[in-house]
Amino acid sequence: MLNQAAIFLVDTIVGLFSLALLLRFYLQLVRAPYRNPFSQFLCALTDFAVIRARRFVPGLWGVDLASLALAWLCEVLLLVALMVLRGMGAEAASGVVIVAILVLAVVKIVKMSVYILMVAVIVQAILSWVNPYSPIGPLVNSLTQPFLRPLQKRVPTVANVDLSPLVLIIVLQLILMLPVAWLEINVARLF
Repeated sequence: MLNQAAIFLVDTIVGLFSLALLLRFYLQLVRAPYRNPFSQFLCALTDFAVIRARRFVPGLWGVDLASLALAWLCEVLLLVALMVLRGMGAEAASGVVIVAILVLAVVKIVKMSVYILMVAVIVQAILSWVNPYSPIGPLVNSLTQPFLRPLQKRVPTVANVDLSPLVLIIVLQLILMLPVAWLEINVARLF
């Protein structure tokens, strides 16, 4: 029972920190407004690690790769910690298992990215009905517009209702079901 509590705590704390790092990366990638309280919260929460990591992981074309690398590293550490807590010892750490952990961490980052986009689309749709001038609106808009804009050109509106968020959520669900799930299952078999 104590082992399950430790797994829960490690998974929650490291997973949330990884999510914060990934959100920081995406908000900087899409040039979301920094003066937003949510952006400032993410920066304050992750600055201690990102500033140090920038010494080793430089940015590329204005993209903060340190945040992305740290999110991936958190996922790697999370997978290793969960392996140890579940009782897999050092004898299971062969070269194949190490490569599988590194690849599975990439798959987890992709999966988390798809979920971030899905939540952003849902929040944007709800805000457009309830409070279109919410302070988080420009942030969510920045995240979703690169994906919604091409769909809005192709998907017609029905009775002045934009169906492109629904189409995007369906496409994202298919991405989660087919390539991401297939990769996750096949990489997890290597353990």
